[in-house]
Amino acid sequence: MKFDRRSLLGAAVLAASLGTAPAQAQTEIQWWHAMTGANNDVIVRLAEEFNASQKDFKVVPAYKGSYADTLNAGIAAFRAGNAPHILQVFEVGTATMMGARGAIKPVQDMMKEAGEAFDPKAYLPAITGYYSTTKGEMLSFPFNSSSAVMWFNKDKFRQAGLNPDQPPKTWPEVFEAAKKLKAVSPTCGFSSAWITWVNIEQLGAWHNTPLGTKANGMDGFDTQFQINAPLFVRHLQNLMDLQKDKTFDYSGRTNTGEGRFTSGECPIFLTSSAFFGNVRANAKFEWGNTVMPYYPDIAGAPQNSIIGGASLWVMGGKKADEYKGVAKFFSFLSNVDRQVKLHTESGYLPITKAAYEKVKASGFYKQNPHLETPLLQLNNKEPTQNSRGLRFGSLVQIRDIWAEEYEAALTGKKSAKDAMDSAVSKGNDMLRQFERTVSR
Repeated sequence: MKFDRRSLLGAAVLAASLGTAPAQAQTEIQWWHAMTGANNDVIVRLAEEFNASQKDFKVVPAYKGSYADTLNAGIAAFRAGNAPHILQVFEVGTATMMGARGAIKPVQDMMKEAGEAFDPKAYLPAITGYYSTTKGEMLSFPFNSSSAVMWFNKDKFRQAGLNPDQPPKTWPEVFEAAKKLKAVSPTCGFSSAWITWVNIEQLGAWHNTPLGTKANGMDGFDTQFQINAPLFVRHLQNLMDLQKDKTFDYSGRTNTGEGRFTSGECPIFLTSSAFFGNVRANAKFEWGNTVMPYYPDIAGAPQNSIIGGASLWVMGGKKADEYKGVAKFFSFLSNVDRQVKLHTESGYLPITKAAYEKVKASGFYKQNPHLETPLLQLNNKEPTQNSRGLRFGSLVQIRDIWAEEYEAALTGKKSAKDAMDSAVSKGNDMLRQFERTVSR
């Protein structure tokens, strides 16, 4: 066989040029989040799986502190011109993000412009309603949705002579059970994380009692708070009375006190259903969860719970190819099997109807009823104007005001009525300030 030296030389040059040509750079997608512990592991794994599934985009997650810290960091970064592409914002930051004109790219618009299939009706309505306009346009992408549930220590129940298969259903039953549990847990009969979310926001929805006018702000920002109504005052008074001997014991404004449950100190603990991952990993006792308690003399209770957790907001001012990467990532997250896995492993709610139906049809909930508890709550009854959700401007800061008033009452510095009256007055002042900023 006769070889052509020129052909061989040309082939060698071509091979060398191909071998040394720089690979096309991936487009980085920055994702700022507030997840810690087992939930941080979920974030990292999702990013790694997406990055491995294609070569054009690379999602880079970055922890930015608590939910409030992450929201503040995102807003500050936008003002400085270096916002991330995706910002995880907890549900109470929804109105703040809606009011930040130009700072966000509505997810429905982005998906359409990027050519990604997107049907808002494919997602659970109890979740999407919270993150959509009154016209049904989705502004952010539902991600880690949850609801408040009541966790309980079955071992401690047995030690206190309580039936772990029949946890208390009403608030009076919780109070009585907690008094008995104090015999085996002297520093804490029961407690809760997210003190205002559980004991004001969820309490109102579960009892079909408004937190404010205009459908809890869903129908307009010019709303007035109503959390000094008898239900809220009565509940705070009950907690104040039980705080005196630690039948109830305050565990802080956020979820930093959740370890009091997994350590075995607090046998009953109200917090997010998303606590599941940490409970499964850290509790050395038999545990369970159930729906939130209610006051049986309140007409219509229990109603339905509202969601907690967070959604993913797309920040404004990015390039078209970057939005294309974000859109592909959101499609990746919406995959039915991925949602099934995320729900069954993390405890967060499946965001699509198809994922929920697939898990239910598999019989999974028969062996894992604790993961269906928040879904049963959310769907307990058709939502009313008092239980659709809430959309108050500056609610992140207002929650701190409410927590301050709660703390003043629990430490005996204020009466329950005075504390809730003050929470309403100061909260309304913050609402008026927010209105002025969005109307400019």
